[in-house]
Amino acid sequence: MPSSTALARTAVGASTDSAASGGPGRKLAAVAACVLLAAGCAKAGTAGTTAADGGGSKSAVKVGLVYSRTGPLAAYGKQYLEGFKAGLAYATKGTGAVDGHKIEFEEQDDAGDPAKAVSAAKDLIGKGHKILAGSTASGVALQVGPIAAQNKVLFISGPAAADKVTGLNAYTFRSGRQSYQDIRTAASFIGDAKGRKVAVLAQDNAFGQANVAAVKAVLGGQGATVDSVLAPPSATDLTPFASQAKAAKPDLLFVAWAGDTSSALWTALNQQDVFADTKVVTGLDLAASYPLFGSAAEKISFLNHYFGGAAGTPVEKAMDEAVTAAGGKSDIFTPDGFTAAQMIVHAVEANRGSAEDTSALVKALEGWSFDGVKGRTTVRAEDHALLQPMFQVRLTGTGAAAKPSVEKTLTADEVAPPVTPMAG
Repeated sequence: MPSSTALARTAVGASTDSAASGGPGRKLAAVAACVLLAAGCAKAGTAGTTAADGGGSKSAVKVGLVYSRTGPLAAYGKQYLEGFKAGLAYATKGTGAVDGHKIEFEEQDDAGDPAKAVSAAKDLIGKGHKILAGSTASGVALQVGPIAAQNKVLFISGPAAADKVTGLNAYTFRSGRQSYQDIRTAASFIGDAKGRKVAVLAQDNAFGQANVAAVKAVLGGQGATVDSVLAPPSATDLTPFASQAKAAKPDLLFVAWAGDTSSALWTALNQQDVFADTKVVTGLDLAASYPLFGSAAEKISFLNHYFGGAAGTPVEKAMDEAVTAAGGKSDIFTPDGFTAAQMIVHAVEANRGSAEDTSALVKALEGWSFDGVKGRTTVRAEDHALLQPMFQVRLTGTGAAAKPSVEKTLTADEVAPPVTPMAG
């Protein structure tokens, strides 16, 4: 599950890795126009495009998006979908097609529930979808991945950050970052961890547990003592957990949190005066969460997957212009949807517009390096980890005036997770 006010929630096809034909203005205008059209036509439970849109006799490529349209992570799901539409337009140069084959996408809402996600995935596979994408929540990705492998369907997980998604099976990829990359970014703030005491404050779910495991692997591996304070995801009174974190007296408190209880968490930490006693590292979440930190914002060391304007790349500019033209605003998980579309287009393009041979789609993605929203990005062949830059960020100002700025960009190599043996 992606982090909220906690750990940072984070391809063009071969033909779009370099400058596209025509001037930048013409290209961006075409992208924006296509996204506006997609936003007007795509509705929940329906395909974003149809074969009748000009696909002729060539068969369409059917993609199923299983994500959190509702539920506690609905805001992240919205960003993912907006990014996906923009990425599809960008990677296909505004056509929505590869080699004359329209890319149709059908949305299914899992509401963050793994059981609903599995049901939706099976339904889509039964309808002939050879590609699945989405997974806002880690628990969902870890359930959908095996279903995809059993049915030999390409699966590209989205914002779900659990490390176990990497190397889950040969058919599972990811379009966002993973917890280990968050922790490597956090570790960059404290230098030598040997002899330090670290506490992890998180929810007792797949995302929280993955972060605890990652902190133990990274900082524990560097000689730190790592303990955890885990709260039930349903908990609304978070004062007892803030008190436990304070009582642990850590040198570093690492906060990994997701969902709509973030405000209550930071209120509890402020009330317990945790910031006065320990260094707090957390991820910078979506823009709507910035005011939640209040006066403590400038005391926190933020790691970050992405915020609007963080990267300064040409691909980011194209994404932002397309999303803005469609009435949205780029945020933390917009790149995850954009990247998923880039990956899908590249895989289909490498197979001349066909998604029938999923083994060939997998082969096309393994080892692929491309210019993404955040910069140069690589799909590691051995375990399908997505190697990408991460950010150290400072948040200044309070309330609506709170603004992020990048203090340091960490390269993909600096935050790369260790290779995970492929499980299946």
